[in-house]
Amino acid sequence: MDDFGDEILEQSRRDSIPARGSWSDGEDTQLPPPSTIFPSPTSRAKRKSTMARPPPRPIHTPSSPMSSGAIPQSLLPSAPASPPTPAPSPTPTQRVPDWSTASEHEDANARNVRHLFADMTDAEQQRLLAELLNMCNSHQLAFVQEFVSPRLKKDPFTTFPDELCLRILTFIDDPRTLARSSQVSKRWRELVMDDAAWKALCEKHAYRRLTDEPGDDAAEATNATRLSSANPYTNAASFGSFRPHISYATNASSSAPDLRTRSLDRIRHQRGPNKRPKAMSYRSHFKQRYMVETAWRSGGKVDQRQITPDQGVVTSLHLTDKYIIVALDNAKIHVFDTEGSHQKTLQGHVMGVWAMVPWDDILVSGGCDRDVRVWNMATGSSIHTLRGHTSTVRCLKMSDANTAISGSRDTTLRIWDIPKGICKHVLVGHQASVRCLEIHGDTIVSGSYDTTARIWSISEGKCIRTLTGHFSQIYAIAYDGKRIATGSLDTSVRVWDPLDGRCLAVLQGHTSLVGQLQMRGDILVTGGSDGSVRVWSLTENQPIHRLAAHDNSVTSLQFDNNRIVSGGSDGRVKVWDLKKGVLVRELSAPAEAVWRVVFEEEKAVIMASRNQKTVMEVWSFSPPDEEYGDEYRSASPVSMPDHSMIEYQDAPEKPEKSDDIDMKDAFEPSGTSSAG
Repeated sequence: MDDFGDEILEQSRRDSIPARGSWSDGEDTQLPPPSTIFPSPTSRAKRKSTMARPPPRPIHTPSSPMSSGAIPQSLLPSAPASPPTPAPSPTPTQRVPDWSTASEHEDANARNVRHLFADMTDAEQQRLLAELLNMCNSHQLAFVQEFVSPRLKKDPFTTFPDELCLRILTFIDDPRTLARSSQVSKRWRELVMDDAAWKALCEKHAYRRLTDEPGDDAAEATNATRLSSANPYTNAASFGSFRPHISYATNASSSAPDLRTRSLDRIRHQRGPNKRPKAMSYRSHFKQRYMVETAWRSGGKVDQRQITPDQGVVTSLHLTDKYIIVALDNAKIHVFDTEGSHQKTLQGHVMGVWAMVPWDDILVSGGCDRDVRVWNMATGSSIHTLRGHTSTVRCLKMSDANTAISGSRDTTLRIWDIPKGICKHVLVGHQASVRCLEIHGDTIVSGSYDTTARIWSISEGKCIRTLTGHFSQIYAIAYDGKRIATGSLDTSVRVWDPLDGRCLAVLQGHTSLVGQLQMRGDILVTGGSDGSVRVWSLTENQPIHRLAAHDNSVTSLQFDNNRIVSGGSDGRVKVWDLKKGVLVRELSAPAEAVWRVVFEEEKAVIMASRNQKTVMEVWSFSPPDEEYGDEYRSASPVSMPDHSMIEYQDAPEKPEKSDDIDMKDAFEPSGTSSAG
């Protein structure tokens, strides 16, 4: 019995050990090597010495004795499953697995299913797919959706002809969207680089046309000739094409500058030292304008300096392409370059200067000493002293390079021949001080403290028509050839027809003196001593916006196609959105008082009283100089928000890139798109 028991035990031990080679003989076996399940004698001895535990009991198989080589693979002990390796998280650029071709080691069943599906008709394939989808759980159906969805999308720009694609791009109103679209693929980038879409954007944003950039003298002279005989104020867009920023002025009469004066002034200043290179494409032109507009809203560089050792009241301020000219009540006129560097001081008046007007290097000024002086700003010398007025010269304008018109408290206007230094005509008719005047073509319109406005002929030197209707003094006037607008101490603004002298409308809303007026096209903007700024429609003669701008009198007012800039006695300068009527920003730190503000497309000049001193702030909204080289290919400071690229089945792989897109991405002239 003992011998039989020993034999059974020995047989049990033999059955529990597999035959040599049974772990790797099978080609398809998935079992691990035996050392992972049965430790080697060395490791067993080490464990026994360290843990001092009895050896594990042997494994007894209930099967009958058989040779070790005949043990089926299914009966062999299997290794415990190892924990799965975590798969990497999917990224936005990670593509769905393809599986479009059979793998080299693909299972035969999967291969047969593929061949069977390929041989089916379309209806049979759809039925089989439906059957399979019905058998899927929610997780599998989500995978199917993720796999199929990108394959159902088609890039239309790879199918449509170029003409149709470019036409579609012209309907994009947002430059950010257009900039992002250039990142989709090389095809998209090639289309976006075309000028058609950017030209449409320039028109939608009311940017001037590329052909209206300063060009040769002949072209500019043609434009000036056309402007002198036709009215350019048909609409705001047409006005914007004539760059009305070249010579802006603000003085005690404070009204819109004469368009013809600005146009001719532009001819003479077009090749100034600070001119930027001309844009060669609408894409670069739009980028330049977009960057300037962005700087107006939340940027810009400012240079502040004190211009007098003591405090002086600024009575007049002009900004041209070459000069910043400041007149004060201390009889001095300061001339600066456009960067704010002092050039010279014009001294000759013996009392305060209250009016002046520049024309190229010529400056005409007048003041309390009753003299009208003509200066050469390039040399700083006085050319003429024109005498004739018997009281303070209150307003000045120039109709051309040879003719100046002055209005005085002596109730008269005088027309001066600048080269000869003589008075050509004395215009008599007003019964009180001539406070303001405007010129258009051969016509002068003047406003007086006698409550009337008069229309005069420059060539004939006589009064054509008298406009009556105000109940108090007229302080401001605007004239564009089609309409005359007058602002009065009676708190009203009246609009007149210059042809027959009819009052077309009485605009009421201000509660105090209306001393600031500017008119462009069908828009009139007024500022009053009540601190409010109002925007009026001259087609409907109704207010568009009512802006509670300042806590005290509006001392300066100017607007263009996009913005209104106002300065007040409360010491603040504010920028307003013309179309929306909302505050964009305060342009400067609060001061004790703001005397004058003028601006052009890329520059603004503020004259203010700060810490009992008269200071000048020169704001620049121009992009850095390096932005203008090589078709504006350098980096842009205007950052665009991040975006998601569209995944197309035929789109190339996209390399990793940052989430932010600079405006430069939409303007790169080469085909180095980051998307293919």
